[in-house]
Amino acid sequence: MRNGSHLLEQIGNTPLVKLEKACADLPGIEIWVKLEYFNPGGSVKDRPGYNIIREGEASGRLGPGKTILDATSGNTGIAYAMIGAAKGYPVKLCLPANASDERKIILKAYGAELVLTDPGAGSDGAFRKVREIYAADPDHYFYADQYNNDANWRAHFETTAPEIIAQSEGRVTHFVALLGTTGTFVGTSRRLKRDLPGVECWSAQPSTPLHGVEGTKHLPTSIVPGIIDDKVADGNLWIDTEECYAMARKLGREEGLLLGISAAGNVAAARRVGEQLVKQGRKGVIVTIGCDGAAKYLREDFWHETELAATT
Repeated sequence: MRNGSHLLEQIGNTPLVKLEKACADLPGIEIWVKLEYFNPGGSVKDRPGYNIIREGEASGRLGPGKTILDATSGNTGIAYAMIGAAKGYPVKLCLPANASDERKIILKAYGAELVLTDPGAGSDGAFRKVREIYAADPDHYFYADQYNNDANWRAHFETTAPEIIAQSEGRVTHFVALLGTTGTFVGTSRRLKRDLPGVECWSAQPSTPLHGVEGTKHLPTSIVPGIIDDKVADGNLWIDTEECYAMARKLGREEGLLLGISAAGNVAAARRVGEQLVKQGRKGVIVTIGCDGAAKYLREDFWHETELAATT
């Protein structure tokens, strides 16, 4: 149990749990998931959101009278909105209009101002809009710029990776994560590789430009985040949206674990790595990120696919 303290001090130290069935058919393979929905804002993005704001305050760029501004697909925005409410900062966010209704409701509940952008342009459209808003009145805003702010990846270098090392007792052999801002993958991988030489780090991306995995990027057709580090990945996996949906259903129905779409995609990617290891006659302790829970996605039709198929 976490000790009682200020809300924002509860960010981090999330559980690392072993999946029992997702890799039961893969001898010598363990898949562990870091359950980031235990953060107070409900996702892994609490970590970079809090670090970006703290570094903004320390640098003097963020203080009384400033509004926190950024582009988001949802979860980082929720982190900003929660932290802004706790610290007394207004928050203004640009996000695609097709972000889940639940995300928008949560953001408004925290008091954030939303600027909805062209859904067809995805997170890139929100990024272009936020730069336009900032350029028009830079003195009014603290532009957090999660895609290009080193405080993003440093949050994971300083917290996520050390927690994984400690919780796995140094047994982790592989780390896997889908790319969005790339902060989770870059920061965690850099620290793992520094402290546990020999750990392999595999990135993953949606297989097509148009996909249903909120918070992730198909980088060949997207604005590439400035914090990306191509050298840190030992390889990249291409994940289909349907693969993420199927894994989300499987985890809920067989593991009792309701994860969001990108989190389920991370598990699907981890399983792919496990399959490769088995073919090579190798064992592995694979760790991935449960970015958020399923609560923000429960209206999606894919949860009912089995029932729909049975009635047609």
